Amino acid sequence: MASLAKISIIGNVGRDAELRMTPRGTAVCEFSVAVGHGKRGEPDEHTDWYRVSCWGRQAEIAQQYVRKGTSIFVDGRFTPRTYTDKTGAVRTSYDISADNFTLLGGRREASEASDDGTVVRPLDASSSAAADDWDLPF
Repeated sequence: MASLAKISIIGNVGRDAELRMTPRGTAVCEFSVAVGHGKRGEPDEHTDWYRVSCWGRQAEIAQQYVRKGTSIFVDGRFTPRTYTDKTGAVRTSYDISADNFTLLGGRREASEASDDGTVVRPLDASSSAAADDWDLPF
């Protein structure tokens, strides 16, 4: 019997994407996403945090464009993980291995120029056609 653990979330990036390489040379990029629960227009009653990882070419794209405060859609495989923190409390981490992501905007709209003057646009990282249409420099 087949099984599947998949999740789609929309939230705000909690920290800039960080790129690293595996010992075999595969790029992996990690960032966090906060998903608030509350009524529209009111402060969130509760916020869930997700650890997101992207691999390969998608990781390189995430490292360039995923910034703290930006709204993002993430679709991927979901793995809950329990661990014991420094105080001895049992915690749960919600880990997502992204199949794709799309920048939605946020504090810094996706069409604004970044600090170095480059233009950042929403990007569906799973679509190579999107990169070709926008003539991105990578």
